[in-house]
Amino acid sequence: MEMRKSRVLETLRAGKVAKSIKLNLHDPKIVEIAGMCGFDAIWMDMEHVPTDWQSIENGIRAAKVYDADLVVRVERGTYSDYVRPFESDASGIIVPHIMNAQEVRQIVRTTRFHPLGMRPVDGGNTDGAFCMIDFNEYLRQANANRFVCVQIEDVEPLDQLEEIASVDGIDMIFFGPGDFSQSLGCPGQWDHPKLISTRKLIAEVCHKHGKYAATVGGPGNYKQLVDMGYTYINIGADVVGLSSYFSRLLSECL
Repeated sequence: MEMRKSRVLETLRAGKVAKSIKLNLHDPKIVEIAGMCGFDAIWMDMEHVPTDWQSIENGIRAAKVYDADLVVRVERGTYSDYVRPFESDASGIIVPHIMNAQEVRQIVRTTRFHPLGMRPVDGGNTDGAFCMIDFNEYLRQANANRFVCVQIEDVEPLDQLEEIASVDGIDMIFFGPGDFSQSLGCPGQWDHPKLISTRKLIAEVCHKHGKYAATVGGPGNYKQLVDMGYTYINIGADVVGLSSYFSRLLSECL
């Protein structure tokens, strides 16, 4: 028996761009709609959204019906907060607000099995097929088929960016322009020279160290981001789609 392979990793390893949609709402029907529409990944959030674990599990089930990955941005906490999404069979996790390379090494230690890390082993949950995958095969397949993404959203970790990107066991570095603009002291100034140069730098450093570059974007800058070297791009959010649709409906009925 084998674990389900990550659609995102298979897309990236084939040299293609993976497209993601972020959900602030956590009804599995929304996950299902996104999966039907063809997204490679659906991003559920636990950092800013009071999503519970049952909602995460139901979202994962809904995504898998359409062979989409469910990715969880975890809340900063103990190692259990990082591994529970994997044990529920999420394809990847995003860890927000990384500040230094030592944090990244600790994340690898707690989210990767031997020989990359020392993630505590259970195997009796969904990702391990409820103990129906051989012990050592479970460890090997989990390391190969699940991804760990760390977010750069502050100016502080830039001095260690090369060291962060060189850490074995992480697959992806995600540039978050919103919080980064705030960290610069210029909230919402998307054309700030330091923000633009950092976005380019992260893509370059990822390429240099064999990591995938991820960020948020949309139809307006999608091609620019791809040309820059980004291969995982979150191109929208459920709440933006709903609010735009509702507003348009009302405006067209005036």
